[in-house]
Amino acid sequence: MSDQGDPLARIADALERLAGALPAMPDWTSAPAYVWDRTGARAVLALAAPGLELLKGINAQKALVTANVSRLAAGHAAHDMLLWGARGMGKSALLRASVIAAQEQDPAALALVQVAPDAFAALPRLFSALGSERRQFLVFIDDLGFADSDSEGPRALRSWLEGGVDARPANVRLAVTANRRAIVPRHAAEQDDPINPRDAVDDKLALADRFGLSIGFHACSQEDYLAIVAGYCASHGLSWDQGEALEWAKRRGARSGRVAWQYVTELAGRAGQSL
Repeated sequence: MSDQGDPLARIADALERLAGALPAMPDWTSAPAYVWDRTGARAVLALAAPGLELLKGINAQKALVTANVSRLAAGHAAHDMLLWGARGMGKSALLRASVIAAQEQDPAALALVQVAPDAFAALPRLFSALGSERRQFLVFIDDLGFADSDSEGPRALRSWLEGGVDARPANVRLAVTANRRAIVPRHAAEQDDPINPRDAVDDKLALADRFGLSIGFHACSQEDYLAIVAGYCASHGLSWDQGEALEWAKRRGARSGRVAWQYVTELAGRAGQSL
């Protein structure tokens, strides 16, 4: 216990109470994945994702992501990745599946670290912990978006990606999913900025430009949607009806990998089968 008669000790104790205890760190070599939230990091003992062969309609995107993740796992030069576009088209599933595929080659080479929304500001502390490890890490931020009023978040992300004193270490790459390429919403009102309207837009687009790979995902065609359903059903031994599958998508107003999986879940439930 600190000597309470010492003014410096009292000040140190007060600062510790204000800052709160530093989060405990796990064994960064023991698990395939981790979650980083405001309480610190915890290990995830099993990483789940569809097999890469079941992710259909995104072949070009799959080739880019799997190649980049393989390079990272091997300790070779690899890009930070922004996966943007249509909801439900397998952005986060592809990242997880690519990590699993790399871990099948060498489980110790690479781990996935998913960042919870409440822990975004604490990323420099995570980078500091990971930078001392002899393992590669893909730090994953899912469904990222910034409010119009948030100027600090985009600036911090740019700094972490490139050039900042707290940039992510050499054994860490970022993978971000978002609904739009610019990440930060852009509105027509920005064009009316009396100071420099172009700068407001360019500043937001510059964030996407910091990613070495910016990969777009688009709503799938009817053919791709049915191929996704067929692949899932074949994998789980389920029979299905094309007309019903299309009606399922029509009622939900979208054709996507997520909607296909929801239909397959319905089929499995009817058949008394778990997935």
